[in-house]
Amino acid sequence: MRWDYPNPFILPICASAAEIDEFDHVNNAVYVQWMEECAWQHSIELGLGFAEYQALDRGMAILRHEIDYLASAYEGEQMEMATWVAYSDQRLKMDRYFQLRRVADGQTLLRAKTTFVCIELSSGRPKRMPPAFVQGYGAAMLPEHARPTTV
Repeated sequence: MRWDYPNPFILPICASAAEIDEFDHVNNAVYVQWMEECAWQHSIELGLGFAEYQALDRGMAILRHEIDYLASAYEGEQMEMATWVAYSDQRLKMDRYFQLRRVADGQTLLRAKTTFVCIELSSGRPKRMPPAFVQGYGAAMLPEHARPTTV
């Protein structure tokens, strides 16, 4: 399967009956849940799970989602959600890209960009990223030449 960018983190997904809406396809809100799960699993792989967030009193909170829903997913379909850390200012903000593809035919069902802001967990206020975030997320960042200007 070809991805938009090199070296994605990939989360396998299978659409369940509980995720199907009145239109007989996966509800749009479910895609957002899948994006969240994929981002968390990738963060954990980078050594930045919630336990590390708590120990550092920092977390990456969602500031903005930009989502293009390109095609529908249906019950029982096998899919893969890919994610990349696309950009980080290494102070407050980080962008993460997502791409959801159906395994059977390789069709891209979704492309998205999420902008995160670093917050202090104890106050909820924006705070500078700790060195562990700069190192962990920075090591996973797409090379500059691979980053598009838009998703």
